[in-house]
Amino acid sequence: MRQLRKVIVRTLCVALMLAAGLVAVHTSAQAAVPNRWGFAYVDVPNGVPNPTRQAGSWPAAFNVSVATPLGGPTLVRFPQIATNGGVVHVTAVSDGPHWCQALWWGPSGADQFVAVRCYRYGGAPVIIPFTVVFEQSSGVLPAPQGFGYVHYSGVTIATQFNSAGGPPNTVVPGPPGVWTVTLPGLGSVGRTGGVQVTALNPTQPARCKVGGWASAPGAQVVQVRCHNAFNVPLNTGWTLTYQRERAITGAAVPPKNFAYTFDNNPANPGPYSPLPVAVNYNSQGGLNTVQTAGAGFRLITFPAVGVLPDHVQVTAYGPGPEYCNLLTLWGTGGLNATVRDVVCYNAVARVNQRSLTSYTSAR
Repeated sequence: MRQLRKVIVRTLCVALMLAAGLVAVHTSAQAAVPNRWGFAYVDVPNGVPNPTRQAGSWPAAFNVSVATPLGGPTLVRFPQIATNGGVVHVTAVSDGPHWCQALWWGPSGADQFVAVRCYRYGGAPVIIPFTVVFEQSSGVLPAPQGFGYVHYSGVTIATQFNSAGGPPNTVVPGPPGVWTVTLPGLGSVGRTGGVQVTALNPTQPARCKVGGWASAPGAQVVQVRCHNAFNVPLNTGWTLTYQRERAITGAAVPPKNFAYTFDNNPANPGPYSPLPVAVNYNSQGGLNTVQTAGAGFRLITFPAVGVLPDHVQVTAYGPGPEYCNLLTLWGTGGLNATVRDVVCYNAVARVNQRSLTSYTSAR
């Protein structure tokens, strides 16, 4: 934690320059799910990223902005939603064996900053596009809707949320690079919902994924697995979000348009709709489909929910060191969102790999 604070202080000096001249007006918190949220597709190292792929709980006159000082990392400024806690997820958007991870996040004045660094396999830093989402929640939800998250520092739970409003989430460390996360009160009969996991490490390359997932009537139980720049298990920080009939931001109505799916049969050339149906949710009743687009490439279609501005996150699933990213910017048109493609790797080789993908519009 001491090292993390040093990194935060050093990097916030740059962040404060970004924020200079802005009026420090804080958005008031709401007792709801979520309180504050924002997402962006960061396609520039400095300036304002793609305006059609960013949205948040800030006033309409504001935009996300980014800055990448020499040597990195990239600082993402979500305007007017400063708060403590919450979780961050990031996904690399690249045609190579790359991933992105969070270094830290926190408030500065009226704004929320997230520091992101991306790597190629082996640990060399790269500047590539990525998607990033921040969300902070309180309150409860009526079943069957469910939402929960955990920010694990690498040593202990730093912050968490569970929309069931009962016992808190727990994390039990296992062998190196493995943890078991229990979200009580969010259980289901049969696997239900979606999960996203992101590595958090301010000092070294780290990748994290969903290692396993069991749904029981009393709780969702998710295994998190993390590796270093190569394929060695690594003890590190991470974030996890569980969603059920809610967007990855925790919100619903709005957005009326969101979906998630679990490609649990990547050997199926498709198009197919993953089973059970509860892991292949579409808020407008559309039937999400997955199909092959070549070795290691999976094309995902979310029908009837494709409305700008929108956002996509993806995470790999399974016990090994595989990881996944997005090949390029997804397509949105005719009320369809087309993710072309989710791409998964083992080291630098493309592989057919189970993965979880989450899509949301802001509308």
